[in-house]
Formats: sequence, structure tokens, C-alpha cells
Amino acid sequence: MKKALVWLDNAGIAHEFVDYKKAGVVADRLPHWCRQAGWETLINRRGLTWRRLDEMEREGLDETRARELMTRHPTLIKRPVLECGETVLVGFDAERYREVLS
Repeated sequence: MKKALVWLDNAGIAHEFVDYKKAGVVADRLPHWCRQAGWETLINRRGLTWRRLDEMEREGLDETRARELMTRHPTLIKRPVLECGETVLVGFDAERYREVLS
């Protein structure tokens, strides 16, 4: 998160930070994020929340179940999620940010 915010500030790109874990926007924005970035890209399989899920919840995951899990556990969503028009970028990648935002 910090790298993305610093990059945006240094590039002079106006942005609004929304803590989706606290703001309750996941249910509203998740369908759009999944369409644009893909549910598999959104799921953070390296995080503590993923590791704490029951094996049954992790096995045979499809989009419907993934969306339910991400809605219930917003910390399963990789950060940051950057929306720029219809484009959704997940995770921080300076080169990708440069391509899309320049």
C-alpha cells in the first residue's frame, strides 16, 4: 500500500484512499473488480486470512465461492486495488502503473 501511495504522490496523480476493509465497499465494488481483474488475481493466497481458512473453504474454489469469501473476509483481497475508470489494478507494480496512468 505504502509504495503505491508514494508512487501516486510522486507522479502527481490525484487519488482518494478508501480502506475497503473498513468502509464496507467490498460488496458493491467486488463484482466490478472481478470482471476487470479476475477473481483469481484478487485473492491473496499468501496472507494470514487465507491460511486460517478451513481446508474445505480453500479447495475447489470457483468465482461464486471466492466472491462470498472475499465479501465475508475483505482481508482476502490483495492490496492495493486501484480503480482508474474501468481499469482495475491489483497489487503494486510500478511499470504497470506507469503504463496505465501515464
